[in-house]
Amino acid sequence: MLSTGLPQGAVPKLERPGPLRDRVYEALLELITTRALQPGQHLVESELAGHLGVSRQPVREALQRLNTEGWVDLRPAQGAFVHEPTEEEADQLLTVRTLLEAEAARLAAAGANTAGIAALEALCAEGEKAVEADDVDGAVAMNARFHAKIMELAGNAVLAELAAQVDRRVRWYYTPVARQRGRQSWIEHRELIAAVADRDEQRATRLMRDHTEHTRRSYHARSRS
Repeated sequence: MLSTGLPQGAVPKLERPGPLRDRVYEALLELITTRALQPGQHLVESELAGHLGVSRQPVREALQRLNTEGWVDLRPAQGAFVHEPTEEEADQLLTVRTLLEAEAARLAAAGANTAGIAALEALCAEGEKAVEADDVDGAVAMNARFHAKIMELAGNAVLAELAAQVDRRVRWYYTPVARQRGRQSWIEHRELIAAVADRDEQRATRLMRDHTEHTRRSYHARSRS
């Protein structure tokens, strides 16, 4: 365990291309969204710089950007802390996600094709394996890929762009309830695939709305317990 509370192996390697501050930003954002850095955790510039193998300056710049985007709170005379989402923030984000995903499911069903359905089934099988292995990180990653594929099959670039803007926050909220949702989440995915394969737009819309609402309720139930 590292001094900032990061599990061994959690710190991503920085890829060489691109400005250093951007690469540090991406690395820190990944650590936050996967909850390797927990909400409320104190972020010490010197320690983060040491873990990432960089100077403090790009870390400081990345933290300022993360603060602007709402991932980090900069407190006078105290330093930087991972933002702790409020109930209202989570509710608003997950409600927007429901609207976007339900429309994506409808459009995916309207334009369903054999290759797209096969891709969804393959992703679902991988997600089920992750659940059986109690691989929470793997299940979260496959869940994100499954929903991204639905969005891709919807074929609406504007909708996909909006969904991409909330994707990381959705993962941030989903990670704590991934084990709780467990197998049921993937049962719901299977039902959704069947609706898309049947080109049943109404059923696909309803199933996706119910599916995302289950996640929203699970998050609120966990945060209140």
